[in-house]
Amino acid sequence: MVAVKVKLKLGVLHYVLDHVYGAFVHRTRISPPFFSRGWGGTKLDLLERVIKQLFPQVEGQNWPPKLIQPVWKTVWETKTTKLREGVFKTPCDDQLLSALPPESHIARVAFLTPKLYNPEKMACVVHLAGTGDHTFERRLRLGGPLLKENIATMVLESPFYGQRRPLLQYGSKLRCVSDLLLLGRATIDEARSLLHWLDEEGFGKLGVCGLSMGGVHASMVGSLHPTPIATLPFLSPHSAVVAFCEGVLKHATAWDTLRAELEAQQVTLTQEDVRQRMREVLSLTDVTRFPIPKNPNSVIFVAATDDGYIPNHSVLELQKAWPGSEVRWVNGGHVSSFILHNGEFRRAIVDGLDRLNWKESPL
Repeated sequence: MVAVKVKLKLGVLHYVLDHVYGAFVHRTRISPPFFSRGWGGTKLDLLERVIKQLFPQVEGQNWPPKLIQPVWKTVWETKTTKLREGVFKTPCDDQLLSALPPESHIARVAFLTPKLYNPEKMACVVHLAGTGDHTFERRLRLGGPLLKENIATMVLESPFYGQRRPLLQYGSKLRCVSDLLLLGRATIDEARSLLHWLDEEGFGKLGVCGLSMGGVHASMVGSLHPTPIATLPFLSPHSAVVAFCEGVLKHATAWDTLRAELEAQQVTLTQEDVRQRMREVLSLTDVTRFPIPKNPNSVIFVAATDDGYIPNHSVLELQKAWPGSEVRWVNGGHVSSFILHNGEFRRAIVDGLDRLNWKESPL
């Protein structure tokens, strides 16, 4: 009984920590809220159309990733390990490219491998960025110890983030709702092309992972990839609707601005009307609408028991939509699990890849 009470108190503490952190980061006037410039006008109309094109008309049919040719430079190397950084033009089509800010047209990626290796006998995982993850460092720290497990790490810098951040954007606070959809669609295209490049390089197993927003994108990439890969979403919802309409981030959204823009076109609206419109737009990010991955047994979700950003039901909805996938629970909230449970994230990566067959070597 005492142990149960302690566990309940710790759960409440983790949940409160998420809200305290969220209040400090998102509800103070230190930075503007998300979507301070509104819905995005014609860009939002474009994104709603092209994202609907993600869903294949025939089950099992996915559009092929575009081949890219990154230009690499060595950042550092030791006797056993090498870190390279590469750049390539985003493989988005012309419509999306014209909607992207110029700063986001060139993608950046970090690639951590053994100094000498045979790709046919190695796995590699592409790590996608969570909200606020503007650099390579955190994800390289997550992936670095996996070299001992024969797993290389590739880290993608998201559009709108890091050196790809638009000049007028403050930190991670996307200025328009359309930016969120554009970030996601471009990330999917870029990650799929990176996996295609790794496949052409001969890597024997591949995977994709991400934390929070990066986990949503990892789920989409794993769903749409034409061959079986390990898909590892960490602390992530099934849809951005959950993050911006249910979790802590609803307090970081410029609802008054969004309502004023809609009211300029329609009659007076309530805040609930505005949130309903947001749900309609962000339903395009609902991963339960995406195809089941080619090998759902290699899908492992890691979720937190007391997450103030991501309610538990959201994780379970995606597991239900993808029969054969696994959910692993860690004790903590969104913020504390992000800090404390890297070991569990690494274990999920190793186990997900172990559930894949090695690619057959070409004759």
